[in-house]
Amino acid sequence: MATKPRSAHLHPGPGFRVKMNFQRPAPELLRGFAQFPTPDISDQLNRLYAVNPGIRCLTSDQHRICGPACTVKVFPGDNLMVHKALDVIEPGDVIIVDAGGSSMNAVLGDLISTKARHRGAAGFVIDGMVRDLQNIQELLDFPVFARGTTPIGPLHRGPGEINFPICCGGVVVNPGDLIVGDAMGVVVVPQGIAEELLLRLQEHEAANASYFESVKKGSFSNAWVDNILVELECPMVREAKASEVIAPTPDVAIPAV
Repeated sequence: MATKPRSAHLHPGPGFRVKMNFQRPAPELLRGFAQFPTPDISDQLNRLYAVNPGIRCLTSDQHRICGPACTVKVFPGDNLMVHKALDVIEPGDVIIVDAGGSSMNAVLGDLISTKARHRGAAGFVIDGMVRDLQNIQELLDFPVFARGTTPIGPLHRGPGEINFPICCGGVVVNPGDLIVGDAMGVVVVPQGIAEELLLRLQEHEAANASYFESVKKGSFSNAWVDNILVELECPMVREAKASEVIAPTPDVAIPAV
């Protein structure tokens, strides 16, 4: 006699698998990106690689995160694979979790955050919720980015994946991609273009240094704005001031209708 539907079984393979290692960016790349705020990085990525702003740093406005992505995909409300990720990470890795943006259950709390800190994780980025926030904040130097908090804890049943492509906040993340986060948000840097992008950031910073100094002193021109408006044929109308309005002549007769 059948005792359990076959559809309830977990099947090895896509949706239930763990990759124990991945290629990480060179340490000098991590040090380089750590010098730049997320808006600068986002600009150089044409504003397409910043995760949804609903995912924000919950632990401190002063916290910053920069490290290679250990990617985790979980079934909403479950965190079995988040626990397993602690056996996969190397010091400095960012554990980034695709929980589908679910607000039903927390993906983690203070216990797993404390364990991750001991294992050397740089922090968490969660497309979902956390709990025990006050206790996590008491870890002081452990950044956690998430959509919010809930008292409802997770289950530990699976399925899930570790170190396969995920989607976090609308951005595809591959294992080893560079994750940079600060008080302004989180940006994903694809590992394949990280070296080129860092050079662009450094060149952009050098090229704009004198311009930023001039703006600070109040010395700047907005002629470039007018050039764009003219090119787009935007009409610019200036209404006459009250002193420039010509009043009607008193002795002019108004014709009858």
